Amino acid sequence: MSVNISGTWDMVINVNFDAYMVSLGIDFATRKVAGLLKTQKVIEQDGQFFTMTTVSALRNYKSSFKIGEEFEEVTKGLDNRKCQSQVNWIGDKLVCVQKGEKRDRGWTHWLEGDELYLELYCEGKVCKQAYRRSA
Repeated sequence: MSVNISGTWDMVINVNFDAYMVSLGIDFATRKVAGLLKTQKVIEQDGQFFTMTTVSALRNYKSSFKIGEEFEEVTKGLDNRKCQSQVNWIGDKLVCVQKGEKRDRGWTHWLEGDELYLELYCEGKVCKQAYRRSA
């Protein structure tokens, strides 16, 4: 099932982000700075094609993909790893599985009311974030 999650979204909740970053192997100083940031998500959805940009004062990250097609993702500016990623709709949730040097890695986006939720997971650590549409 395809849900339209296009828009600009401002972070309002960020739980367990530090533990998630530790699982990615991100250094202490970067984790401390990143933990203070309130990111913004810009999601462009055109049918089965998506571009997702995460914007922050520290760095930005952009990923483009087509639903159901595996692609090589380089997480430049995050943990700087290459992985094979694939994004699919599972019910009304957009689910990404990332295969690479880190096991059990990926994310899930979904809407509840007027909020966008994101769970990031890696090696048993889960970060839960919530976003509201930007004014």
